[in-house]
Amino acid sequence: MTHTPRTDVLVVGSGIMGSLVARLLRDSDPALRITVVDGGSPIGPAPGVHLHDVDDPDLWSRYNDRVGTGVQGLYTGAEVVREVAGGLTDLTPGMFHALAFGEDAEAMPAAALAWNAGGMGVHWTAATPRPAGDEVFDHGDPDRWAADLDTASRLLGVAPRAIGPTEVGRTVLDVLRRRYDGLGPDDRRPQAMPMAVTTTASGPMPRTAPGTIFPALATGGDPAFTLLTGTLVTSLVHAGGRVTGARLRRVHDGAESELHADSVVVCADALRTPQLLYASGVRPEALGRRLNEHAFVSARVLLDLDRFAVGLADLPLPRPGEFCTDSLWLPHNGPAQPFHGQIMNRTYVDASGRALAHSVGLSLYVPVESRPENRLVFSPTETDLAGMPRIRIEFAHSAADRALIRRALDEVRSLAEEFGPFDPATECALLPPGSSLHLTGTVRSGPADDGTSVCDPDGRVWGFDNLYLAGNGVVPTAMAANVTLTGAVTAVRAARAVTARPAHDSALVAQGEVRP
Repeated sequence: MTHTPRTDVLVVGSGIMGSLVARLLRDSDPALRITVVDGGSPIGPAPGVHLHDVDDPDLWSRYNDRVGTGVQGLYTGAEVVREVAGGLTDLTPGMFHALAFGEDAEAMPAAALAWNAGGMGVHWTAATPRPAGDEVFDHGDPDRWAADLDTASRLLGVAPRAIGPTEVGRTVLDVLRRRYDGLGPDDRRPQAMPMAVTTTASGPMPRTAPGTIFPALATGGDPAFTLLTGTLVTSLVHAGGRVTGARLRRVHDGAESELHADSVVVCADALRTPQLLYASGVRPEALGRRLNEHAFVSARVLLDLDRFAVGLADLPLPRPGEFCTDSLWLPHNGPAQPFHGQIMNRTYVDASGRALAHSVGLSLYVPVESRPENRLVFSPTETDLAGMPRIRIEFAHSAADRALIRRALDEVRSLAEEFGPFDPATECALLPPGSSLHLTGTVRSGPADDGTSVCDPDGRVWGFDNLYLAGNGVVPTAMAANVTLTGAVTAVRAARAVTARPAHDSALVAQGEVRP
């Protein structure tokens, strides 16, 4: 009789959300058997290490060259790549446009996937603004929401004032506060951007990554933990509202196996989590619907030094290993100020390191209506590069969305002109859908199994007693701000729900299928 491996909890995905779930489960039980599975392979010598912090100078330079623009969508390149690779083994671990992965994603052409151990968690900029207003989904329990948000912030290591403000950064903040103070409470006034970094007195500041959230991902040393990279979860095995495990396929040789599990938490991102559910025959009405992503307006303006009485010698230089001098935040504040602003400033220098000019990077994120028409459609016959059901993305902005985007373009032009001469035709752009890399809503949570949600507030899939979801796809609200901290709340809730389950299912114990 063939022995099938068993684990207490299977976590699908080794990114930020998967590592948070694993960390919280480990904190709850040092002996709990946890297995994390990821289709991608490590970038560099260890999985789960942020590319900002790798020792390899080539990897480090490649990462910093890409993030230097401060525009997420340019991380995968200025041009959308549509050519599909010959096979998964042809892919170097990293980020790829969904189109290049074989998905039908022309409606959201800049949407991208992380194909590497650690997921987006080894690439992200680490901006972690706190959600507020319509972004909040407390499901009628604001105290628990606040506690879960604090837990997520602690585990991500959020620092409220990580990069700046420098003296010039304070000048930029003065302009922002003159325009926006009074539109919301004091904690929502323009301020330094909260970031998931370890602050240091000098030099680069390490970013929080999966391997820092749950160190066993990167360094091992946990006998009850197993990390399987280069291994696809192709379907979940289930019957009668209970998942019993998953079918796996190794990427390099196609070898297939099965892993039994007492509980499963899927944290595979907003595209691949619903894709896996569909491939497994778990197809609730809301699956893939209400795909959401804030629109992304990006601009950059050179600071008029004479206007602000700033000399070249006064311009701040970025720390070694950092690409900006100030990372600032313009919080949204409801209808009066509906945009989330991420302001990343940098000083340009010549070959000798002398300051030449200073730019103010202005990105406004525009909340988009949550509509069932914006959705993922999964093919019953066609497959993508991974052999999974091919995804067709259907996404468009509503009339209300387009009106708010026009307002954002007017706002960013007016704001930029406060800092210096500005040409909106060449220094401002509405980036194509997918550019923010902040996709949400495709496996959204809800308070009732009424066809509008895929899982309950704890991430438990409706109709199942041991299948949970975590990640940005679970977020049911239209987000204006960066989504990682908000998405992390879903990981906190899913981990707590798994922990609260009975240690072992009595029927399985009676059959001798789990350890007593």
